[in-house]
Amino acid sequence: MAFAMPMAFSVWTALLNNFVIEMAGFTGVEIGWLHSIREIPGLLAVGVIFVLLFVREQLLALLSLILLGIASGLTAFFPQFGGIIILTFLASIGFHYFEAANQSLQLQWIDKKVAPQTLGWISAVGSFSSLVAYGTLVVTWKAFNLSFGFVYLTSGAITVLIAVLCLLFYPRFETPRVQINKVIIRKKYWLYYALQVMSGARRQIFLVFAAFMMVEKFSFQVHEVTILFLLNFIVSMLFAPIVGKAINLFGERWILIVEYVGLTIIFLAYAGIYYFDWTVTVGIILFIANHLFFSMSFAIKTYFQKIAEPHDIGSSVAVAFTINHIPAVFLPAVLGYIWIVEPSGIFVMAALMALLSLILAFFVPRNPEPGAETILNIRKRNRE
Repeated sequence: MAFAMPMAFSVWTALLNNFVIEMAGFTGVEIGWLHSIREIPGLLAVGVIFVLLFVREQLLALLSLILLGIASGLTAFFPQFGGIIILTFLASIGFHYFEAANQSLQLQWIDKKVAPQTLGWISAVGSFSSLVAYGTLVVTWKAFNLSFGFVYLTSGAITVLIAVLCLLFYPRFETPRVQINKVIIRKKYWLYYALQVMSGARRQIFLVFAAFMMVEKFSFQVHEVTILFLLNFIVSMLFAPIVGKAINLFGERWILIVEYVGLTIIFLAYAGIYYFDWTVTVGIILFIANHLFFSMSFAIKTYFQKIAEPHDIGSSVAVAFTINHIPAVFLPAVLGYIWIVEPSGIFVMAALMALLSLILAFFVPRNPEPGAETILNIRKRNRE
């Protein structure tokens, strides 16, 4: 599953900005609305809890992959605003329901002691999948004069094929604990929820506007954008296992602190591209560095795994996934209007979000566990 999802999603992401600008004439306003609508299924990911009353979590993940592959594969056949919106929405349902189920299954199936390294390797497999997709795209796009339709259809079909094979050959893995199939919001997980909502806001700005900037400001073509994503995933594939080991050595607290300090600097530098008219080389370096620091974010997952009651994981991950997408629904549409007036202001906002995340990271204990979810809990317990 880690290999299948990026086949469709990474290709969709790599081609999106060129496709909507060249084929549909999108501006920052339309791209903002597209991404806001795309994130609505993420906001509704809590619905996974109710779907699981009728469908096993593993089956839901695979069916969602199939929907993602079909919808993304048909994208280029509807190059109008309405068609792009509808197919993006359907693909997004597949993507977000897959991610909600997938993240929950990872935390249920993987032992806490080896979770950081294992999640690092799973992330590396996903990066390798993207690497294969992007590498093929770079080599073949100009050489064979490929069309958007052919590439979207091929990548979507590969994702569907892998998901179907998983259904046939790996129909069922048992989970060690029965999960609670109802919405659960626990006060003791407040820091996890806060980190999730800030992560969603920052990531949305990067996903929507950083790549859009490379096309709009620096006139990147499809193969150039793809090379950029290719470099990103080479870095992530090599770096993610190292992050897993670092989490074991230094703990989630320090990994998150390093991530948020780095992101603050990077987003301010993005704004500097507009203030100081820095060259495309600076943009490329920042884009890759941005992705590098984002690859540290699975420390939030391992932090939650350490503080969560085992039977809470499925429901709590779905709730957190929804919380993560609250800013993702309204931010792109609102910021799209700001973009056409002052693009740099968007990146300054992202830097402020990273600073707020940094403050939250200082509340993560060195050794999180049930009863020691935050440093405030530990201090309260010590006073008692």
